[in-house]
Amino acid sequence: MRIRSLGVIDDAVVELSPGFTAVTGETGAGKTMVVTSLGLLLGGRADPALVRIGAKNAVVEGRIAVPTGGSAIRRAEEAGAELDDGALLISRTVSAEGRSRAHIGGRSVPVGVLAELADELVAVHGQTDQQGLLKLSRQRQALDRYAGDAVAAPLAKYAGAYRRLRAITTELDEITTRARERAQEADMLRFGLEEIAAVEPRSGEDTELSAEAERLGHAEALASAATAAHAALAGNPEDPEGIDAATLVAGAHRALEAVRAHDSALAGLSGRIGEINILLRDVAGELAGYADDLDADPLRLSAVEERRAALTQLTRKYGEDVDAVLAWAEQGAARLLELDGDDERIGELTAERDALRAELGGLAQALTDARTEAAERFAAAVTAELASLAMPHARVSFEIRQTDDPEGVELGGRTVAYGPAGVDEVELLLAPHPGAPPRPIAKGASGGELSRVMLAVEVVFAGTDPVPTYLFDEVDAGVGGKAAVEIGRRLARLARSAQVVVVTHLPQVAAFADRQLLVEKTNDGSVTRSGVKVLEGEDRIRELSRMLAGQEDSQTARAHAEELLATARADA
Repeated sequence: MRIRSLGVIDDAVVELSPGFTAVTGETGAGKTMVVTSLGLLLGGRADPALVRIGAKNAVVEGRIAVPTGGSAIRRAEEAGAELDDGALLISRTVSAEGRSRAHIGGRSVPVGVLAELADELVAVHGQTDQQGLLKLSRQRQALDRYAGDAVAAPLAKYAGAYRRLRAITTELDEITTRARERAQEADMLRFGLEEIAAVEPRSGEDTELSAEAERLGHAEALASAATAAHAALAGNPEDPEGIDAATLVAGAHRALEAVRAHDSALAGLSGRIGEINILLRDVAGELAGYADDLDADPLRLSAVEERRAALTQLTRKYGEDVDAVLAWAEQGAARLLELDGDDERIGELTAERDALRAELGGLAQALTDARTEAAERFAAAVTAELASLAMPHARVSFEIRQTDDPEGVELGGRTVAYGPAGVDEVELLLAPHPGAPPRPIAKGASGGELSRVMLAVEVVFAGTDPVPTYLFDEVDAGVGGKAAVEIGRRLARLARSAQVVVVTHLPQVAAFADRQLLVEKTNDGSVTRSGVKVLEGEDRIRELSRMLAGQEDSQTARAHAEELLATARADA
């Protein structure tokens, strides 16, 4: 990794080798920034406070070897990343304003992609993770992770039934709690539909009636106009001497017909006048029929206006015209059927809810049985690991219990509370020595014991669900003496099958490392810088002496440091 402008680190390169790497240094030198850097590369939260004062942004770049054929490499390729000799080049930039950018294999990607890769590549554990192990939910998750498919399969079935039950319960609650509102809505719809049904409107009826009312209201004027127009076109019987358009056009047509044989141009005009004559007679006939058919009945006009008033009452309430009123009625009828079907729907949902609760109880029992079986194996494996961590008489066990709840699901003759992960509360118990009753690790474990329990759990996981790299940030806090030696020895054994990086204050742990990195600060009077260097030979003995006694040149401390290194090498 290359780290620039992150915390106290100005610009440093960290080369992490295979096996066991210990990162040491004075308090405040920036050891934790190494862990933070790796966390950023693996999708950790970008905190602008991490950016070095005076810098615009912090940058972490890393080269990570990726197992071939794994899901991590597939996910990286899906994101468009290109491998560099089987390794991924990852970079993360955090600006002082809080913006964050991520790149994999030369391609910009969402930060979430880094987090997806992290699950496959690295297990990171620090003091916050120790505190997390005190939470019951984390203890259950640890047990489920150890159990693997034995728990994952029934848990997937349970989760599906649980989601369906929640959806049904939500719908049932919505129907029942809004019963009054829905009843009011149904009454309003019934009233509207009855009002519309009483009028029985037809599509387009309002337009037709408007036109008829306009015609009836002006019947006399329309009849007079039609009669006058007919007289102008076809003559008035009461005035036989009058001249009308049809007579004049007929005379013009006869005049041209007499000479059309002598000139084709006049023949054409004669034909057109003949057409006009025919058209005039047709229009005159229609005008005569219009005048005869026109009804000036005031009773009919009154009936039309009354019908229009009834339709207007509907359009004021239910739509801008009759067609909109009919559309409202159609939608209202469908909604009323839905509302009237609530009682039937409530019965259906209640039956399905009860059936799902019964099914959920059976699935929860299968899940509890699987967890109980896995808990025995998990506890035995962790207990065995604790024996190699200077806790030979400690015993770890799990308590799997349920809480009674009258609104819960049936389980073994009890009605118990349930949630998205089942009905079980899983708690890790520790009996640190013979005769001591098992107590929750939150109450019965010291800081050092908790560190070793966590390490034991991780070692057990390494045997069942391994990842290529393990990173421990001062997981040995609160431990010293022989226990520290045993932790160092166990980490060295874990490093035989995986890369292990440990940030530690303990020389007993650092001595077992295949490689030791020193993070140290220098002060040039204006800017604090940190460097990271590999310790070998005399430099490593001096650092171990400092860690032992705070005095690099103490002969006693040097002798002890050399003895620690010799012990570690002999154990290897």
